[in-house]
Amino acid sequence: MTIDKIKDVIQSSIDVKMTIYKTDSLLKQIEELANLCLQSLRAGGKVIFAGNGGSFADSQHLAAEFISRLQFDRDPLAAVALGTNSSSTTAIGNDYGYDQVFVRELKAIAQPNDIYIPISTSGNSANILATIEVAKSKNLKIVGLTGESGGKLKELVDCICVPSKRTERIQESHIMIGHIVCGLVEDGYFLK
Repeated sequence: MTIDKIKDVIQSSIDVKMTIYKTDSLLKQIEELANLCLQSLRAGGKVIFAGNGGSFADSQHLAAEFISRLQFDRDPLAAVALGTNSSSTTAIGNDYGYDQVFVRELKAIAQPNDIYIPISTSGNSANILATIEVAKSKNLKIVGLTGESGGKLKELVDCICVPSKRTERIQESHIMIGHIVCGLVEDGYFLK
């Protein structure tokens, strides 16, 4: 019974990824996100990620791929995950409220050539939604990573919506998409 359950979970993950694989509009969105990241980095900008919980971990993971390396040794690419300074995060949360933890940091570090990638499986995270006005006011390029519905985030910005309602399947695909984007950026920035 346990082996069958394991196989079901693996198959569920494969099914979501195959849907992405077969959906040209999603593939074009992933390609466009990579191009926007490449344009930002070439213009001296950086890639900014933000998310909560598992999406926070995904934000850190993807920022690390840009800064360190993914496919081969190369110079670092500028990237940051908002909220990784726990002193700032707790001070902002205490002084201004949790919905402002990413807003204040984004206000402090964002520059016009940056690209902002908010990650929310539901698309409804209040502290992510609160950043959009700031990102727009700073003329950032913005592409969200969300789940199937896109939530409120999809109403505000372009989003790559993973075709699933299951948080774990969405997060698995967000990492896959992030790895694809980082790999395309590496190739475009260093090999062409």
